[in-house]
Order: sequence, then C-alpha cells, then structure tokens
Amino acid sequence: MKFFKSGSIVFILFFPFILSAQDIDQLLEEVTGNTTEYTIATFKSTRIVSGHSIERMQKSQLDFRISHRFGEVNRGGYEFWGLDQSSVRFSLEYGITDWLMAGLGRSSYEKTYDGFVKFSILRQSKGEQNMPVSLSYLTSAALNTLKWEKPGELPYTDRFSYVHQLLVARKFNERLSLEFNPTYVHRNLVATELDPNDIWAAGVGGRFKLSKRVSINIEYYYVVPPLHDYRSLKTYNPLSVGFDIETGGHVFQLHFTNSLAMIEKGFIGETTGSWLDGGIHFGFNISRVFALNK
Repeated sequence: MKFFKSGSIVFILFFPFILSAQDIDQLLEEVTGNTTEYTIATFKSTRIVSGHSIERMQKSQLDFRISHRFGEVNRGGYEFWGLDQSSVRFSLEYGITDWLMAGLGRSSYEKTYDGFVKFSILRQSKGEQNMPVSLSYLTSAALNTLKWEKPGELPYTDRFSYVHQLLVARKFNERLSLEFNPTYVHRNLVATELDPNDIWAAGVGGRFKLSKRVSINIEYYYVVPPLHDYRSLKTYNPLSVGFDIETGGHVFQLHFTNSLAMIEKGFIGETTGSWLDGGIHFGFNISRVFALNK
C-alpha cells in the first residue's frame, strides 16, 4: 500500500513533465520530419566548364556571360602560345521561373547564334521528400551563319543543329559534386556524306571546393564513334580542367581545354585538338548576374 501511494505521488509530480516531453517530441517531429530541405549550390555556375551544369538562374535574374578561348598552346612563341588568336561567345541567360531558364548567345565560332531552354525535373532533397539526385533537361538549337562559298544557295534550315541532354547531378557534401550528362546532337549539315549527322555522347563533370570561394572543375565527354568510321575530320573527346573563383557578383572560370567551341554542337562533335599533342586552349568564362525584380 505504501509503495502504491509513493508511486502515485511520483506519477502526479512528473506527469506534467511527461506531457511536456511528448509535446516537445511532437513539435520536433513536425519541424524536422514533415519538411523538405532542398540542396543548393551543387555547382557555382550554370556551366561546369563548357557544358551546362545542373544549376539554373533564379526567377527574374539575368546572367550576362562572356566566354573566351585562345589558340592552341602548341603554336609556339610566334603566336605567343595561342594568345594571339581568340574565339569568343556572348550570351544572356534569364530565369523565367525558379525551375525554368532560357538563354541566347552568339559565337565567333562559325558565326553561330544559339538558344536554349533548361528546366528542372527533380531536385536533390532530404526530409519528408528524399531525392538522392537532381535532374534537369536541356534542349538547344544553333544556327551557322558563315558565308556559303560553294555554288548554289544553302537553305537556312540546313544550317541548324540541335541538342538534347539530361543533366543528372548529386552534391555529396560541401566540397564534392558530380554530374552525368547523356547527350544527343543532330547536325543538319555535315562536311561530307560519310560524316554522321547524329552524335551520341556521355559527359561527366565534377567540382571540388578548395576554399570558400575557389573550386577545381573537371569535365569530360566520351563521344560514341560511328559503327563504320569514315569521318572526314579526326576529332577527339573534349577534356577540360579549370578553376571557379567567386568574387561577390562575379564568377570567374579559368580553364584549359582541347575544345575551341563553346556550344555542345562544337565541343562535343568538332573538337580537333589533342592534349597529347599540345592542342590545348587557355580560356575563361566571366559571369555577371543582375536581379531584375524589385
């Protein structure tokens, strides 16, 4: 009987604290278990080097981007190791919504105009909704406007090329992010009948942060060779290595690459430089973001 009375007293004394602990547990469950935390800054820019990253512009933000590639370093001292030559691309990229962006660009390479649309399908997250990767889709079109030197007219429809690409990325921790990009390129116009109009490639890219504002980026595309390879031009798989440097409103990307072109049609299907032969271009991207909303 004494034990029963003592137990009752203890229960009465601690009952409010038991209820309070249950309320706290319920509150913590509501805060942590019923919310979704989305991964941000998988990459610092919308490009890894030349190719697109999983990132996109936020709604009402405009990115003015300048991309530059010098000549091949194996040109020697007379060409100042490629610095006497250059290829450039200007572009404007705009966030229509927080999951959809579009861009327009102009390259000196083949005097090309290009446009693209990129939108998010899945976002890496944890919590109530657990998604291990981010997934986006990119589609683009490019128009070659070089003068046609051969007899007869070339319809502008024959000058177009198209790209379809899936971007699959995962941010493993604060330092390491990786991406996989299966890609399809179609060119309406090729040099000879033996050159393929369709190109399939698999791209991989990664980012490793060296400090708060500096990271090293690597990008490589394996181009699937044709079943019967009679191409008129020998090409190589594009490999690029560079650094991202963030300085507030700007992101500078300094890199070395064997690709001269800065759009998918060019650097995936028409890379003629070889790292082993010194066919390497020094280049940079400069990105400046403007917020157009209030």
